[in-house]
Amino acid sequence: MGKVIAIANQKGGVGKTTTAINLAASLAAIEHPTLLIDMDPQANSTSGLGIEPHSVSASVYEILVNGIDTQDAIRSSELPFLDLIPSHINLVGAEIEMVERPNREKILRKALETYREKYDFVVIDCPPSLGLLTINALTAADSVLIPVQCEYFALEGLGQLLNTIKIVRQHLNPSLEIEGVALTMFDTRTRLSNQVAEEVQRYFGDKTFRTIVSRNVRLAEAPSFGKPALLYDSVSQGTRNYLSLARELITRNKDRFPGSPIFQEAEGGEA
Repeated sequence: MGKVIAIANQKGGVGKTTTAINLAASLAAIEHPTLLIDMDPQANSTSGLGIEPHSVSASVYEILVNGIDTQDAIRSSELPFLDLIPSHINLVGAEIEMVERPNREKILRKALETYREKYDFVVIDCPPSLGLLTINALTAADSVLIPVQCEYFALEGLGQLLNTIKIVRQHLNPSLEIEGVALTMFDTRTRLSNQVAEEVQRYFGDKTFRTIVSRNVRLAEAPSFGKPALLYDSVSQGTRNYLSLARELITRNKDRFPGSPIFQEAEGGEA
């Protein structure tokens, strides 16, 4: 059964969507069938994979509000192992429209039930808030990956997110875990980045991923071309960082994916 991972942090500008796009693309590049779900009304993950949000006729909005079959909203991407459920600007009003629905926090979970067997990973790009859309993602997820930027106020607001995770675990999804904390936007030239990295590692311990995503021009440019970094510039630092993060994530879930290509490489002495 595939693993559902929500990429969440209500603080904006932390590299959440960049992480969702490039982690999903990297998992797909390692030949793990992956589904990326864009739950953000800004639809940046959608446009970041080359799909114009305004041209989308079936999106996550139709799944949540109109109850269409999930398959009708799934779109393929340039990468053979990567599919997308796009977002749409209509998602802005979805929380209001969902408020009167029974079990409104579990709509996404129910919609994904029959698709967890099809994919190794389902990556959910959450909006920068802790509203009903994010609650749906956390209720559907097995774990949460938290991007934290290596800048001032990096830990600001994380207590609120952790409290929300605790509440979801108590009332909606007892098996929800913290997958890990990914440090993003690391600038090797500044002392501040190193200080923030040390503070996050001290606070989260072994939940902090060893892979650190450096600030990288190619990562910033890639979305404007509708491509993940590995298709835009396959040898960039950003591409290497996210491939490393994907490998670390798979390694953390070795029991779930013992047949992963990365373990076969290791056995062959090529890793």
